[in-house]
Amino acid sequence: MLQVTIKRVYPKNDYTIGRFYTNGERFYESLEDKDRGLTDKWTTAAIKIVKIFGRTAIPKGTYRMVLSKSEKFKSRSWCKKYNGLVPEILDVKGFSGVRIHPGNTAADTDGCPLIGENKKTGALVNSVKRYCEWMDKYVMPAYQRGEPMQITIE
Repeated sequence: MLQVTIKRVYPKNDYTIGRFYTNGERFYESLEDKDRGLTDKWTTAAIKIVKIFGRTAIPKGTYRMVLSKSEKFKSRSWCKKYNGLVPEILDVKGFSGVRIHPGNTAADTDGCPLIGENKKTGALVNSVKRYCEWMDKYVMPAYQRGEPMQITIE
């Protein structure tokens, strides 16, 4: 099983920086919207009361992940490399279309975790490069082997 873990370590007013792990190995950092204290134990109704669209990180918890075609990203060069497939996080209460993808600031997230290097305050750098390395090293091999994938947000 492919296991991704994001440990949120630097919650700020407008964004959250985390440590990004895959199968126990630290693989750079993540950037998400503001962590508003949501967890997967909350009801969807309670989440919708607290959630601010495009400015709220997904609830902490464990979710199933799949590779699926992305209409939004399919024309981008980093997505074409994988035939339009992007990791999608499933069954996130109060959210839909949550994917792990490249990006630099919270403005790029809409609730999605971004991957890259946190070498700039409130931002990621080398995001496309690190995303492609992650996809090539972990995600595509697991997908080709038919392994289940999951993500835990802590």
